[in-house]
Amino acid sequence: MIKQAVILAAGKGVRMLPLTKDVPKSLIKINDAPFIYYLLKTLESAGYEKVFLVVGYKAEKMQEFVDNSSFNFELKLIIQKEQLGTGHAVKIVGDFVKDNFVVINGDNLFSKEDLSSINFEDDYNYVFAIEHETPERFGVLRFDNEFLIGIDEKPEKPVSNIINAGMYKFTPEVFDVLETIKRSPRGEYELTCAIEALAKKKKFKVKKLKDFWVDLGVYEDVPKVEAFVKSMF
Repeated sequence: MIKQAVILAAGKGVRMLPLTKDVPKSLIKINDAPFIYYLLKTLESAGYEKVFLVVGYKAEKMQEFVDNSSFNFELKLIIQKEQLGTGHAVKIVGDFVKDNFVVINGDNLFSKEDLSSINFEDDYNYVFAIEHETPERFGVLRFDNEFLIGIDEKPEKPVSNIINAGMYKFTPEVFDVLETIKRSPRGEYELTCAIEALAKKKKFKVKKLKDFWVDLGVYEDVPKVEAFVKSMF
């Protein structure tokens, strides 16, 4: 079983201003604890043994959080010194992760059951998917049966309402692919470029979430996230 997870939490969270003026997005207080605390507790309950936090913006704040936290797994901070995108963020964990591993966006919450369901070993990569009423806000998945074809980022006319939920299972092959991708027009190395390269090789599958999905995407999401977390934790 997969016991390693990577959390991507290096971004500035500009859509969450003014809450992210002094702290990274993942440390925004939701009720009585930082948002990332709930994700880490769920990873703990799902049986993960090692978690890597990729941080950048206000990294010292995340270090302070880690120093004052206690979980039943090894928690390691990896600093992304330059904001070079999600592809680069995954690439820099390559020195620490050698086997299959899970990647999670630091502004999403999932259930213990879904975090456990991706916890298996095979030779495929996976992206988790969920239906959403406003798919144009997210990456919309194109797939044939269970195989991913591509991801349309925030399309004006979505081909469906099935979106990328921000949780993946990768094989170490992703590190080889990340070495080959180029910067996107916005100057970043996009994880989706590596995903689509693997999809072309029929190496990427789509798996639907069975339970809830929480997205701390914009400032306006905070009240509903607080209400949901209060009911679950």
